[in-house]
This record gives sequence, structure tokens and C-alpha cells, in this order.
Amino acid sequence: MTTDAGRLTHIGASGEAHMVDVSAKDDTVRIAVAEGFVKMKPETLSTIREGNAKKGDVIGTARIAGIMAAKQTSNLIPLCHPLMLSKVTVDIEEDSDLPGLRIAATVKLTGKTGVEMEALTAVSVTCLTIYDMAKAVDKTMEIGGIRVMEKSGGKSGDFRHPERS
Repeated sequence: MTTDAGRLTHIGASGEAHMVDVSAKDDTVRIAVAEGFVKMKPETLSTIREGNAKKGDVIGTARIAGIMAAKQTSNLIPLCHPLMLSKVTVDIEEDSDLPGLRIAATVKLTGKTGVEMEALTAVSVTCLTIYDMAKAVDKTMEIGGIRVMEKSGGKSGDFRHPERS
């Protein structure tokens, strides 16, 4: 996060890291959407689709892991504020062009700070869970493309990634 002067807000005047004081900010509805993917062999995707992974339901487990991760972001990322999230969704879709799975997380709250880190954490942990549950059949899986696609609310206003149609 940067200020209008382009200075990082988590860095003090003498270079020390600190948590940003958001107490003077207005509560607004804030939403962030992040995405990512897990690229895998076609046969791995088939194994997941058919429910034949040795560890069980890959998609369902990964979705729950992503939701849980969003709720724990402040415990994982230094200087993140603990937030009372009002909604977290994790969507996992097949993409035969990868081949693999595309993940999108949407996080929402009414509060004083944004939820981009929570959305990114949800996507990251969802991808890691997919890898963990399917690594027995495919250690060559690739996790990538993790990024914020859009956000709304707060002083800085709305953002929409240029690739978002």
C-alpha cells in the first residue's frame, strides 16, 4: 500500500515496519476478487474430476481450505489487520486449455481496510491444497497466475485488472 506521495504506508520515517492505523477511515463495503490456476497433466485433471484422488474430494477440500485461509490471513501475513469478513467464496473450474483448474476467490466486508490480501490468500491456499491432494499422481503440477482482478470500496476507489473483461 502506498500513500499519495508514493511512499509505502507500512514503512515508518526511519524505515521500520509498522501496522497502518486505519481508525480514522470510514467503514465502507469492500470487495476483492483474486484468481490463480493449477496446471496439471490431463490424466490428473481426469482423476480429480472423477473423484478418484487417494486423499478424497479434491475440489471440496480445496474450497474449504481457501475459505479457512481467508479468515486466517492476519495470522499469516505480517501487518495485516484482523478482519471480520462477511463473505468468502471460492470457485474452482476446470480449464481444459491449461489443462487444470482455475480458482477465483471473492471476499467481502464492511470495514476500514481492504480485503485484497484475504482474497489472494484464499486463492493461494486453494491452489496449494489442490497440489497437496493430487501430488501422488502428478508432482509436475504448476501453480501460477495469482493476482488481484478487481477491488472496490475505500478511499483509493475501484480497481479492475486490465485483463478482466
